[in-house]
Amino acid sequence: MDGRIRFSMGVLMMAGIILAGLALISGCEKKQPVDQAKVQSVAAEQTTCPVMGGAIDKAIFVEYKGKKVYFCCKGCPETFTANPEKYLAKLPQFQN
Repeated sequence: MDGRIRFSMGVLMMAGIILAGLALISGCEKKQPVDQAKVQSVAAEQTTCPVMGGAIDKAIFVEYKGKKVYFCCKGCPETFTANPEKYLAKLPQFQN
């Protein structure tokens, strides 16, 4: 009978260790709060040139109303600055 008790206690201890491990693993995931400002800035990231529609070159830009507007080539900033209101609808950073 002494052997049965030891075996039962061993099984119970192993079950307890496994359950504790599972509880630890499932409770470890810490969810970080979502930074809404960061989400909005990513959502408002400009990827295309408002003038020609091509992929932007982050080295070619102008600042308009405190925000950077990026272009695909060196000729586009001049076209944009001549009539910026014409292109604002194409720019996510100016959408509210």
